[in-house]
Amino acid sequence: MFAVIKTGGKQYRVAANDLLKIEKLEAKVGDIVEIGNVLAHGEGENVVFGAPFVDGALVTAEVVEQGKNRTVIAFKKRRRQNSRRKIGHRQLLTTVRISEILLGGAKPAKKAAAKPEAKAEAKAEVAAEAKAEVAAKEPKAKKEPKAEAAPKAEAKAETAAAPLFKAPKGEPDDLTVIKGIGPVAAKDLAEQGIVTFAQLAKLSDKDVAKIDEHMPFSADQIKDWREQAKELAKK
Repeated sequence: MFAVIKTGGKQYRVAANDLLKIEKLEAKVGDIVEIGNVLAHGEGENVVFGAPFVDGALVTAEVVEQGKNRTVIAFKKRRRQNSRRKIGHRQLLTTVRISEILLGGAKPAKKAAAKPEAKAEAKAEVAAEAKAEVAAKEPKAKKEPKAEAAPKAEAKAETAAAPLFKAPKGEPDDLTVIKGIGPVAAKDLAEQGIVTFAQLAKLSDKDVAKIDEHMPFSADQIKDWREQAKELAKK
């Protein structure tokens, strides 16, 4: 039996044990997810179509992997205006294995993973109950020294906001000279400690991967900037 499902704005024809890459689902590897948007199902020539979805039909799948698609480059150039724009995009993907195609309101053999919102609410309730129990057991005089939590939170925020690289001393270079780096991209790079041609020219492949992971620039973009920076650093 096969089914036609809709997820992430796309339609897929699936059968049991099929391995499928779809747009990212909020689930962990090994979780069972339910896809209720079934457009059609059948076997051979006997096909049932929904309007738009088939009532009581459900497809379950096991999450196999969370990953990314290859980088797609979008390049735009305006003639005679010295304007160029290059943007990279990597779509987040979830690889799933189709477990069951259920009809007539049948229940899946394995339960689907709880939604992140439900998990968060459950954790919040448990934490609130635990705090209430601790507060009830502690004497009132011991509740005052809680002001230390604010400095700790500020310290954590400062650590999380630390730049990826250490900016060198001296005057920064005008990174907008490099094709593909505009004022916004130059500002983002400066915030992460990259302010000179020499820094860009000396980036290792490991550094490129770090920027690709933490900043909205693709590895291909950064490598292109690195090559241009090597020429500019010689001047």
